Amino acid sequence: MTALDHAKKEGPEDLIVMQEKTKSGDHLLEACVSFFETDAWPFERVKELPMVRSRYNGRNGQYACWFQVRPGEKQLMFYSRSPIIAPEDRRQAMALFFTLANYSMVIGNFELDLSDGEMRYKVSIDAEEIELTHTFLKNFSYTAVLTMDRYLPGIMKVLAGIDPWEAIKESEG
Repeated sequence: MTALDHAKKEGPEDLIVMQEKTKSGDHLLEACVSFFETDAWPFERVKELPMVRSRYNGRNGQYACWFQVRPGEKQLMFYSRSPIIAPEDRRQAMALFFTLANYSMVIGNFELDLSDGEMRYKVSIDAEEIELTHTFLKNFSYTAVLTMDRYLPGIMKVLAGIDPWEAIKESEG
């Protein structure tokens, strides 16, 4: 429903409130909450941040995941974090594995924090003129969790000492 449609239905006072939420980016977070509610994902709002967290159980692991909004920029991100932290001595190998994986990615990318070993998959969008429908948010979020789940066996192989080139062939083969 557009702001104009909403104002016609609810009255002009609601249009002002809706326009203020749109300026602050609150509508982005509200759409994410609505998605989680509709799809029955357990979730919690993070009070201090424009973020909504959840968990996803895949075939290969369980993933912490979250929508995060940058309100001023009207940007939306969805992250799926690996349940495993890369030990310091395997981070360079993981960086190579993720570089190889990212090269063929169309939507999203893997990230590795070299300081602490956190590994995650991120999808992001400039949402200023985007209507965040349920279908859009479903495709957006599932891209991240399913990609992380697909590559987790390869991640585990690299962490176990397998060559990243071999692990990527197995992950994408």
